[in-house]
Amino acid sequence: MSATRIPLESPSWRLQLWTWPEVEAYLGHNKGVILPLGSTEQHGPTGAIGTDALTADAVAQAVAERSHVLVAPPQAFGMAEHHLGFPGTVSLQPSTLLAVLRDVVVSLARHGFERVYVINGHGGNMATARAAFIEAYDRAASLGLASAPRLRCKLANWFLAPAVMAHARHLYGEREGQHATPSEIAVTLHLHPGLAQKLRPLPDPAPVGPIHGWEDFRRRYPDGRMGSDPSLATAVAGQDLFERAATALSEDLQHFLQAP
Repeated sequence: MSATRIPLESPSWRLQLWTWPEVEAYLGHNKGVILPLGSTEQHGPTGAIGTDALTADAVAQAVAERSHVLVAPPQAFGMAEHHLGFPGTVSLQPSTLLAVLRDVVVSLARHGFERVYVINGHGGNMATARAAFIEAYDRAASLGLASAPRLRCKLANWFLAPAVMAHARHLYGEREGQHATPSEIAVTLHLHPGLAQKLRPLPDPAPVGPIHGWEDFRRRYPDGRMGSDPSLATAVAGQDLFERAATALSEDLQHFLQAP
């Protein structure tokens, strides 16, 4: 039987479109995998509910294509408890998301993956993801997995990449805000131009402030925005921000893969 070909010229680096022999062959030369992590939550009256998952998945695909690193199916549900006052939001409790991420990492580690690069699109996932990594390390070690001593996870928040943040502030200043931001909405317009039909001028948003439970969030930020003006978003700006994110994270991934 001939050796399994690694589809280096594959039209997609999506794990779900490969066969297990192809993944096995890939692991012979690359121990890295990308995991897109997003959220399904309100993004103000004009932003798509899937913004965080759509952007994380798209950036992950762009990074995968540039780096020739496999990318896992996106985890589209995140920790969005504080957005549950808005219809359409679907949230996992922190403990649930932690368990999901831990089990995904350990599953990958069983097969020999040693570098799990999580491209995240939602700030509410950050603390839970880092806790999940700690549990995954412990679980992999307790199972005696061969990959356990070299297993490393990294959280890469595309929207916090310095090149992205600096350009967003340059474009939008204080109108960038902290949620339903024009930068993330701009990226969705680049990915899905039809979303531009939803944009319209909006009154001044509630100022940025604390985040507590969902009832308090709805009271403080009645239309879901936190200091942001998504009407400033354009697809042209979104393409620029997207490219900056893909470039920055591709470089960061290479450093991560090569680190001891």
